Amino acid sequence: MNVRHLAARVEGVGINRPAPRPRGPSSLAGASFADALQQAQREATPLRLSAHAAERIGQRAISLTEPERDAMRTALDLLDAKGARDALLLRHDAAFVVSVPNRTVVTAMAQDELAERVFTGIDSALLL
Repeated sequence: MNVRHLAARVEGVGINRPAPRPRGPSSLAGASFADALQQAQREATPLRLSAHAAERIGQRAISLTEPERDAMRTALDLLDAKGARDALLLRHDAAFVVSVPNRTVVTAMAQDELAERVFTGIDSALLL
């Protein structure tokens, strides 16, 4: 995605398509340019869940709210800047193994499963 596409998203006008309608409280209407740009960048670099991770999150009742997803996106940005490839994200209540270049959560574990776990095949770890 280039600057022109990001600017078009921020201004609410897509390339060769009409402007989207406001979507309620999450709309960019009234937001500062910096906030709008940050939201557009988040949307351009989504956090994906593998089928395995989505299943584990559901089975283990691990919360993944939008603020928690934002924290994971930020963590992925930091890890990517350091050259990480496969990382462990540790939260107070869960752990996530992520593929940094693919921005994908590979698996997830709840806190009660972390007592005697060994994590292999990772090159980095970050505390959320």
